[in-house]
Amino acid sequence: MAMRSLVLLCITLVLVPVSLASRKWHFKWEVGYVYWSPDCRENIMIGINGRFPGPTIRAKAGDTIKVELKNGLPTEGVVIHWHGIRQFGTPWADGTASISQCAINPEETFIYEFKVEKPGTYFYHGHYGMQRAAGLYGSLIVDVADGQKEPFDYDGELNLLLSDWYHQNVQAQMLGLSSKPFRWIGEPQSLLINGRGQYNCSLAAHVIPGSSTCRSKRGECEPVVLRVLPNKTYRLRIASTTSLSSLNLAIGHHKMIVVEADGNYVEPFTVDDMDIYSGESYSILITTDQVPSSNYWLSVGVRGRLPQTQPALAILNYHPNSPSKLPASEPPVAPTWNDYAHSKSFSYKIHARRGTPKPPTNPVRQIALLNTQNKIDGFIKWSINNISLVLPSTPYLGSMRYRLRNAFDDRKPPENFARDYDIMKPPINPSAMQGSNAYKLEFNSTVDVILQNANALSGNVSEIHPWHLHGHDFWVLGYGDGRFSKKDVTKFNLKNPPLRNTVVIFPYGWTAIRFVADNPGVWAFHCHIEPHLHMGMGVVFAEGVKLIEKIPKEALACGMTGKTLMNNHLP
Repeated sequence: MAMRSLVLLCITLVLVPVSLASRKWHFKWEVGYVYWSPDCRENIMIGINGRFPGPTIRAKAGDTIKVELKNGLPTEGVVIHWHGIRQFGTPWADGTASISQCAINPEETFIYEFKVEKPGTYFYHGHYGMQRAAGLYGSLIVDVADGQKEPFDYDGELNLLLSDWYHQNVQAQMLGLSSKPFRWIGEPQSLLINGRGQYNCSLAAHVIPGSSTCRSKRGECEPVVLRVLPNKTYRLRIASTTSLSSLNLAIGHHKMIVVEADGNYVEPFTVDDMDIYSGESYSILITTDQVPSSNYWLSVGVRGRLPQTQPALAILNYHPNSPSKLPASEPPVAPTWNDYAHSKSFSYKIHARRGTPKPPTNPVRQIALLNTQNKIDGFIKWSINNISLVLPSTPYLGSMRYRLRNAFDDRKPPENFARDYDIMKPPINPSAMQGSNAYKLEFNSTVDVILQNANALSGNVSEIHPWHLHGHDFWVLGYGDGRFSKKDVTKFNLKNPPLRNTVVIFPYGWTAIRFVADNPGVWAFHCHIEPHLHMGMGVVFAEGVKLIEKIPKEALACGMTGKTLMNNHLP
């Protein structure tokens, strides 16, 4: 494959000084299919420069990232979303197909160039079809700028990128989700830590390299070993790019102090275990103060769904112990999958660190988004206020900026739902439809969004949904059980709400967020569970679009209206 010849040549990193305080990092990547064994069973995945997971990007706040991305996939387009990066001034670099840009065609190249403004733990992933579930992701870490300091101290750092893995390819998954009768993707076959897991292996195979029961030729499923020194403090950066699974993480006999969430500092608090939903990232501090002659399990298990996937295990390896030395104690066990009180307790503890900007006192607009599962023409879809999102062929960003007609449904989408709607019962929504409507927000206005969860099509079923907003951080004002009402506004936390870019809605509950529409662009807001977004669980926000200039032509010229735009030389 052409990409294999690029492994040495195209992992080219050019460092170009921008100023005394910032730098430009230049990467050349080719996306292509690879044979890989992430859980000791070989499969076809999407890799970057012939590897999985993709390369880790590391920069400092204020630096500029430039990625020349070539699509080496022979039959499908590709884009990459830089999760948590706000893209001020570069909305076309957000990496959302049909929203911020056209999909990059096979053998074509698109240049992503953007500034990383804020230190924190981030990641990147595919945002076309379900390519994230096929392995298109990697870590993006932003350190504090030169001369700055983190508000906590540590002696070393470790990075954990969590994911789940299916043996069925994503094309088959997408076909089943869009079929009649509906075919659900089921539970993942394995959980991965830094791209490595074990499927149907003995306990020893989790930690003993080369175990005969779970072996890969190139060590692609070798157990992850986290090497530490005794009596030190370590920062663990943790991010979840799972396709479906909500996760719980614990380290045997070690307390964890949470200090960062989604690139924002939080008031430190101590836990024995923590829930991590798809799209979230955290930093925790651990102190290696346990018996130094032992190793310890790090365990990641499934939450929010009846577990049918074995936990992922890694070893916290105290130097100078051998990494193959089994811990004396059993791995930590995740709380019961449906112990939502435990999950809520963790989320409720997250507050902004002192000094974090507070939200504006009053919103200009409130939008209530009811999340339901519906049947539309016999197909099972997810809908928001009875509209299941279908993306247009020409990206919103270009069609809105140049006022193209008939590029998407320009009717105003509903901002609320019926007062008598019963969230506790399966929906009866004959008016549910597919649509490409977008919410147009007044630039610089303060917007509240109420995310309302409800019953799915099956009785007594309401699921966890982690929602991610592109282009913004938002304040999490509060959570509640049941249906949101006006009196719940009095419960909002305006004192120290955390800033996040991803937030969970619990079963039969609501979550309230507030953000300022201060970033010119068109931005996705959607459930970060891959099959749910594919089935329509998302909306689109647009703000200040007329202020945008110099959109790259490559981001515009797709779909009939995009071709019309290019023929008229509007850019």
